[in-house]
Amino acid sequence: MSRADILEAWRAHLADSRRRSPHTVRAYCAAAQRIIEDRDLSSFQDIATLEAHDLRAHLASRRAEGLANTSAARELSALKAFIAFARREAGDPDPAAPRVCGPRLKKGLPRPVTPDEAVNIADLIDGTANEDWIGARDRAVLLLMYGSGLRIAEALSLQGRDIPLGETLQVTGKGGKQRLVPVLPITRQAVASYVDACPYPLSAKEPLFRGAKGGALSQGMVQKAMAKARRALGLPDTATPHALRHSFATHLLGAGADLRSLQELLGHASLGSTQIYTKVDAASLLENYRSAHPRARSKKTP
Repeated sequence: MSRADILEAWRAHLADSRRRSPHTVRAYCAAAQRIIEDRDLSSFQDIATLEAHDLRAHLASRRAEGLANTSAARELSALKAFIAFARREAGDPDPAAPRVCGPRLKKGLPRPVTPDEAVNIADLIDGTANEDWIGARDRAVLLLMYGSGLRIAEALSLQGRDIPLGETLQVTGKGGKQRLVPVLPITRQAVASYVDACPYPLSAKEPLFRGAKGGALSQGMVQKAMAKARRALGLPDTATPHALRHSFATHLLGAGADLRSLQELLGHASLGSTQIYTKVDAASLLENYRSAHPRARSKKTP
């Protein structure tokens, strides 16, 4: 089996068996290719022999190239998964990956946008697009992310058979898990306006959101439109498409939603991923308190 065959088997496992996102598949395959070339590996049996000290040496080399802690942690996760896969393919009776601790990461809180900012972003994108239907398309995508808490990949995976939208929508998230999310009236109207304006036929099994030439809309184009609106409105760099999903979660929690319900709506595998929004909501509350309370910013005594 050639190196190309190994990487193709790994790619197919991630994309087809594990149902990972295209971004994850690319990143994990790139990490696998790097260690194969770095360690001159040519078979699953070779890869299966990698141990903790091999991973540490490889990551040390990558860190010397300027790899940040976050990226190093992500690469370590990819390599552990790749080695476990190789060990199973090689028939190893103990396919567990080597135990290696990753770099300590300081968890940053998500930066949500306000309800007004979310709508202003969507409206600005709609009003400044080169073509009316493209503006309607981008507005619909962003309102789906903000109003229903969708990941960008989930919004772009919708097909013609999903329209017309009702009060709820079934989406397929990470790992192929399905969940039901609410759809706001403003979102339903935005999607309907896009469908009416779209110059391409939206058949049942074709992507709902189309690029300028009729193919599936890419994440990069949505991010580009968001960046343009962000600059025009003077918003920080943290105002990304994914920040709209954070806003959905933060605003629901602030309105009294319980964590378990929020976990279901977001499609989180563990409650721990959802609990971070309690910190976001508390941080927002504290900032509002400091801004509004006359004694919250008392002067230090000399």
